[in-house]
Amino acid sequence: HQSASAQRLAGFSTAMADANLEVPPEFVAQGLFSYRSGLDAAERLLSRAQGVTAIFASNDDMAAATVAVAHRRHLDVPADISVTGFDDTAIASTIWPELTTIRQPIGDMSRRAVELLSKELRARQKGERPKPTHVTLGYELIRRNSDAAPSLARRPRGPSKD
Repeated sequence: HQSASAQRLAGFSTAMADANLEVPPEFVAQGLFSYRSGLDAAERLLSRAQGVTAIFASNDDMAAATVAVAHRRHLDVPADISVTGFDDTAIASTIWPELTTIRQPIGDMSRRAVELLSKELRARQKGERPKPTHVTLGYELIRRNSDAAPSLARRPRGPSKD
């Protein structure tokens, strides 16, 4: 129920569609951006979805929980299942294996937000109403040790989409 959740899911869905990959609804589990909800979501995904070779979590806490569930199920990360997170928080480099994750430009986002707010306030003081500004800042993939190409033995079976 957060805009970040919807945007991250939309970005994931768009990327998968751009790669001509279908994501069945049962391959998506809601989490609440917490470690506990990551445990629950990973358990649901790994219980109902056969042949899972990767889980992309909406944040690093849920990704770390997914790694814990994988270990509990005797799955090797990344040989059996890749796990990636989002945010590049401290937990990403303190768990084993260290998480591959998406780094947000938090410093740049904060600076830009203050600049936009300052510009808005100055304009309002002059009695002006500036047009809304949309800013897009780049994200960065941080490759660590929690992802790998799926092995032939673990790849999902089924009709080819080619």
